[in-house]
Amino acid sequence: MAKEKETEIPSINLLGSGTTVKGDIKMNGDFRIDGTLVGTIECKGKVVVGSSGVIEGEIICQNADLSGQVKAHVKVAELLTLKESARFSGDIVTNKLAIEPGAKFSGSCQMEDVSKEKNPTATIESIRSEEKS
Repeated sequence: MAKEKETEIPSINLLGSGTTVKGDIKMNGDFRIDGTLVGTIECKGKVVVGSSGVIEGEIICQNADLSGQVKAHVKVAELLTLKESARFSGDIVTNKLAIEPGAKFSGSCQMEDVSKEKNPTATIESIRSEEKS
């Protein structure tokens, strides 16, 4: 009898409005933040920050849609979208960047194909070391 191949179902996670998490989050699925996260989020899926969402720290993911307030080092392998209500401050490393009219962006942006890198945090670490110099 042949062994059936197990398919991995990506999880969808939510940090609700009024909730604050301090710490690091690592996951395989997608993540929506309408509350506050102070720390690092690393996910293989999409990160969505709602208009009431707040992040202070670091984001590493495949795709991201940011509508809330983000003060972070961000590394997105594919597409990062800053929505109209986004208030972003920090450093971005991404393959593609879309900024809607009305979004606020303060920081640096480095555009490169980050999906091929073996160490996903290497570029963020190099940005941090440049800041300290």
